[in-house]
Amino acid sequence: MRRIAPAVLVASWTLLVGSAPAHAAPTADEHTRHPRDNTPDHSYSYSYSYSTKASYEPGQNPRTYQRAPRGFVPVFTENVSRHGSRAAGDSGDGDLLLTLWDRARGEGQLTRLGEGFGPDVRALLAAMGKVGYGNLSGRGKQELHDTAVRMARRLPQLLDTIVKNGESIDVVSSGQGRAVDSGTVFTDALTQADPALKPLVGPARTDRDLLYFHKSAGGAAYRKWLAENQRLASTLKDLTDRPATRAAARHVLEKIFKPAFVQRIADGEFPSVGDDVTAAKAVYNLYGIAPAMRAESPNGRGWHLDRYLAPRDAEWFGYLNDTEEFYEKGPSFADSDITYKMADVLLDDFFKQVETKRDGTGKLGAELRFTHAEEIIPLAALMGLPGSTVPAAPREPYTYADNPWRGASVAPMATNIQWDVFRKGDSYLVRMLYNEKETAFKAGCRPIAKGSRFYDVQELKRCFGRTAT
Repeated sequence: MRRIAPAVLVASWTLLVGSAPAHAAPTADEHTRHPRDNTPDHSYSYSYSYSTKASYEPGQNPRTYQRAPRGFVPVFTENVSRHGSRAAGDSGDGDLLLTLWDRARGEGQLTRLGEGFGPDVRALLAAMGKVGYGNLSGRGKQELHDTAVRMARRLPQLLDTIVKNGESIDVVSSGQGRAVDSGTVFTDALTQADPALKPLVGPARTDRDLLYFHKSAGGAAYRKWLAENQRLASTLKDLTDRPATRAAARHVLEKIFKPAFVQRIADGEFPSVGDDVTAAKAVYNLYGIAPAMRAESPNGRGWHLDRYLAPRDAEWFGYLNDTEEFYEKGPSFADSDITYKMADVLLDDFFKQVETKRDGTGKLGAELRFTHAEEIIPLAALMGLPGSTVPAAPREPYTYADNPWRGASVAPMATNIQWDVFRKGDSYLVRMLYNEKETAFKAGCRPIAKGSRFYDVQELKRCFGRTAT
């Protein structure tokens, strides 16, 4: 067996999925208090405040993975991965805030802390412009590189088999730049870890129907619902248009601007900016993207934009972002599957690849897919992955108090779902990793033994309703 080339890994082995306590979202009138006991809450996970912009960490120490049952060997692996951490999509938030900051500076309306805000924003925008708006950052490339190296270390026997049998590795993406680049970084790292794989990696291809379904023909009904559904619109408005949001916005802005200037923002004096909530969300958005750009910060020490948001305010705006993601992409309303039924095309492809391997009708050793949060979040809901099993009941809005869904756990940057296939004679088993953590399939799927993370292929087909009638 060939030795996998060593690589320097920067990610820690701390648990991400389900590792932090699920603290309740603040109440509408006391967002500075923990709603269960009315005391200040300083113990929430900071990663939650970043929502789906949270940086990636693997979910499990690989030394704790279960061994495959005796006689079973790995014969195939497939995954779907969100692109890695990236620059913001455009400079809009920074430009909006610099318009306000320049005006306030000229009028002597900055706080002492706020004097440093403008230079910090300009430096971050310059760094993102250099990377390219929407493109992978250094951290994003590292996330994908390290995930590939860990895959190689997990499955050395499979890689040997792929090389020995001359099997192919298929690479497919949404076609969007950061997804394409993620695939390139991942496969480059994989072939650096095991150079014999290089001639077996096929040319990267694009499949929008599979990996950009929210914008393809299969997502037409979803897009119509997103644009026209009044229940969705009113639910999001009710949850975000609260006194707590105005209070949080004022707290954020008063760290940067003097109170009189903040009141002018709230009164709509600057129409090109909007109001105080719009401005505060822009501060939050820069706070959210800053960790993704850490490698591009001075000496790699970070941008320290968290000094402009108190933890309670970062938590509140993180909750508002989670609310939008939950209703628009995730489990959403209990009586509707419009947000995630379109992901069935991707789940179908997972099963198709397993069946092709089992039937011996293909020559693939690995199927590697690269996509976006808009595909990962619905797929997680469709599959019933941890954190994505509870929709919102009628007249009971999504809150942290009674729903486990957290964007930072369900779909952080570079999040991934992987199925490893093992064979013994005519028997085939599947193990699932979710953010590299061994994860049980949804309720109703029976593993080969109690507590096992291995499932017979036929059992999974039964459980997901893919058996012939």
